[in-house]
Amino acid sequence: MIQLKHVSKVFKGKKGDIHALKDVSLHVNKGEIFGVIGYSGAGKSTLIRCANLLERPSSGNILVNDIDLTKLSAGKLREARKKIGMIFQGFNLLKTATVYDNVAIPLKLSGLNKQEVKDRVDQYLSIVGLEDKRHSFPGELSGGQKQRVAIARALAHEPEVLLCDEATSALDPDTTEAILDLLLTINQEFGITILLITHEMNVIQRICDRVAVMENGEVIEQGPVSKIFSSPVEATTKKFIRSVFSHHIPDEILQNCQSSGQVVLLSFFGYSPEEPALALVSKKFNVYPNILSGSMIQLKQEPYGQLLVHLKGESLEVERAIRFLSEQGVKVEGESRDGIKNQRIS
Repeated sequence: MIQLKHVSKVFKGKKGDIHALKDVSLHVNKGEIFGVIGYSGAGKSTLIRCANLLERPSSGNILVNDIDLTKLSAGKLREARKKIGMIFQGFNLLKTATVYDNVAIPLKLSGLNKQEVKDRVDQYLSIVGLEDKRHSFPGELSGGQKQRVAIARALAHEPEVLLCDEATSALDPDTTEAILDLLLTINQEFGITILLITHEMNVIQRICDRVAVMENGEVIEQGPVSKIFSSPVEATTKKFIRSVFSHHIPDEILQNCQSSGQVVLLSFFGYSPEEPALALVSKKFNVYPNILSGSMIQLKQEPYGQLLVHLKGESLEVERAIRFLSEQGVKVEGESRDGIKNQRIS
């Protein structure tokens, strides 16, 4: 549905060239929600602006529905963009226009007649839950309501693709959850393919099917969200995962645990295995598990959990216990003191 093939973008700066994107390739399947995550300066904003040629790449190709946007004339590009909706972090609403007109004006400019415009505005304001705000102005709305107007405006053109540029980063947690639920509904009920960028791992966790991690203009890791959570490879990816699972244990407690056994990180999918594997450890081996920290999150498709556990016992028994846990489908990793400190995402 969306393909970026060896896309690079170079900006000219006073101190030399700035390589915002370096040979980036992505393939977003029809009907999926694909997330791109990275720190500030990673290149993700440039990437999503290249996806509809708001920024023209220095090299490479952008294909949407097998149409190469980089090869279209200005007129044909305008037509192609009608099937590519976009919502922005800053909403980009007309301050002097009502909610109704913010959605209606782009439709009027595209040539729809008065009745078609009214029907579409009514339909999509209803979908985003703002029928009663049609006569309000942006200054009278909350941040979440403004973003809903922006979503209605993007949907009113009935696009096949929706690009989301940090759509929730300016919103409070409760409003973020509501907007993510709305994006999920749009994806599931209308089959719209969504490409989004974010610096918040909880956004990826909640609604994305696959994810790409960016750093210094490059995609350093990508794959299904479940695989990225369970088996991250790159240091930046691991840091993002730790922002969701913050296992902070005081040094004194950790040192005491490590002197009498091993501290391990257990990762698992699903609500519970068929057998209570951790509970069986103390019965099968001369090992006493002590849970130091734990949490479970809901990925789009299934729950995923982590437990930080002190396995108290002699090294041979601890090794046997770890082997048993692995055989039960639990991923087991040894943890160092540095590995479990809180990580902050900026």
